Amino acid sequence: MSMQPTSAPDADPVGPQAAVSSLELWPIGNCQVSGLIDTRGALVWGCVPRVDGDPTFCALLRGDEGQDLGTWRFSLENQVSVTQEYVRNTPILRTRLEDASGAAVDVFDFAPRFERNGRMYRPVAYARIVRPVCGSPRIQVTLTPMDGYGARQAPITHGSNHIRYLNERNALRLTTNAPVSYILDERYFRLEKELAFFLGPDEPFSGDIADQLDAMLRQTQSYWQLWVRGLATPMDYQEAVIRAAITLKLCQHEETGAIVAALTTSIPEAPGSQRNWDYRYCWIRDAYYTVQALNRLGALDVLEKYLAYLRNLVDDSHEGIIQPLYSVSGAKEIIEWEAEALPGYRGMGPVRVGNAAYYQIQNDCYGQIIIPNIQAFSDHRLLRMGNADDFTSLEKVGELAWKLHDQPDAGLWELRTRTAVHTYSVVMSWAACHRLANAAEVLGLADREKLWRERADTVREHIEENAWFKDGGHYAASFGGTELDASLLQMVELGYVDATDPRFQATLRTVEKVLRRGEHMLRYANEDDFGLPETAFNICTFWLIEALHLDGRNEEARNLFEAMLGHRTQSGLLSEDMDFETSELWGNFPQTYSLVGIINCAGLLSRPWRDWR
Repeated sequence: MSMQPTSAPDADPVGPQAAVSSLELWPIGNCQVSGLIDTRGALVWGCVPRVDGDPTFCALLRGDEGQDLGTWRFSLENQVSVTQEYVRNTPILRTRLEDASGAAVDVFDFAPRFERNGRMYRPVAYARIVRPVCGSPRIQVTLTPMDGYGARQAPITHGSNHIRYLNERNALRLTTNAPVSYILDERYFRLEKELAFFLGPDEPFSGDIADQLDAMLRQTQSYWQLWVRGLATPMDYQEAVIRAAITLKLCQHEETGAIVAALTTSIPEAPGSQRNWDYRYCWIRDAYYTVQALNRLGALDVLEKYLAYLRNLVDDSHEGIIQPLYSVSGAKEIIEWEAEALPGYRGMGPVRVGNAAYYQIQNDCYGQIIIPNIQAFSDHRLLRMGNADDFTSLEKVGELAWKLHDQPDAGLWELRTRTAVHTYSVVMSWAACHRLANAAEVLGLADREKLWRERADTVREHIEENAWFKDGGHYAASFGGTELDASLLQMVELGYVDATDPRFQATLRTVEKVLRRGEHMLRYANEDDFGLPETAFNICTFWLIEALHLDGRNEEARNLFEAMLGHRTQSGLLSEDMDFETSELWGNFPQTYSLVGIINCAGLLSRPWRDWR
């Protein structure tokens, strides 16, 4: 990827005074902590000690004023331009700053990740290296960590080569070879050598900081490039797929195996909509789609860690009852509250912490627990394959899928004020029974196979009887209903129907007619708890692309997919939602659902490798 300019000659200034919140962000991380770098090279979002922690860096949600708080930025005196790119096949970001005289520096941002002493070294730390490129640049360091969800600036103590930031729960230490007094005073000074900055645990940093960070940079680069080397990418769209895969891996909390839906909280789904949610938790549904996509690329390390997380959830469940989401540690209670000290993205609060959806009834989650686990019974590549005890545990979950398959729930769109028997949830229950029958067959458990196949057949009968809207000639989004939603397009992906099935063909035509808005798809067109939807849901657009391909409309599918790729940020990523008129991105970022769509559609639409000449 070439260096991406973040400002044009006629654009607003790119110095410290230019601070407008945007989703033009560049994620960095190491599967323990993550951060988002903006187009000025400032770290504007980063939570400690993990993704759902207190945002030490929270400028992204401070509105468009006061962004010098909750940020970490390097600026040149008389700065005129910023260009950015990732080091190839890594989440290591290089930002070049240039001043009016032509002087330039490169800033390398990364979170260390590499094998050391027989285990993965992934500290709660951000590393930044500033290298002079040419001329005599004068640089300023602005470093203002916050505490209490933006309530106060972290108190400071310092020594000769370090600064301590005393957050209420997590003290951080900046170790550097830069003059500490210049950092504390935020004074410009001449950059005459490479400077190294390591913001991490409150403990002495051993060894020469510059040498150590250079070594960490090389080792982190090597780790990621070797990981990418093992991916089974399609022939076409490789750069898009690789960037999506790296970012999906960053969304896994490696300690437990949990996969979060996004790295942020409270980016509104639409301007001023109040649809501001905290996505820094593990939704069973989102994680299911994530491991499914990465599994298609052969990233079994993510799948294996996630399966371990699921096994713990099942063990801790009461008679197989599963919540829609859990914390990354597996905790069940995720109380929702509002961080009043943060104005919100572009001042569009509230900023919510926690998510009340954890106590909702969402019956599709039972299928999404079972489906990824079934692979463990037949995939001989896995270090730990599934066994009879695992099957017995999964049957507890299957019993709930069977028992609740025709009961109302909040559905996959998590409606807060009404319930229905949602077709998507029932199809997922069918899939749970169907996949358990497949696993029983592999294990040679004939009686259990017979039971689960009979149950799958019964669920299918209920779907055909209750979800088919005869007058409209299509499947409906709920039993006995007439409304549509984009999840109906997933019936083929789940193996419930074939793409050539006349009922699915009729449903596809109707869904497209009602929900498509040019290049975009709504998830539904009916009013919900907050009124009519104002933005398109990106994963639904990718579901449409998949359906168009399966329907034989390949050129149309490819054109729509390439249009979606054109809407990505400079970092190659997507958020959850998009304005279907302006194509501006909205919603939490980066959104795992949307990145899954990139991977899945690229695999479907790419030419096979055998066609390479």
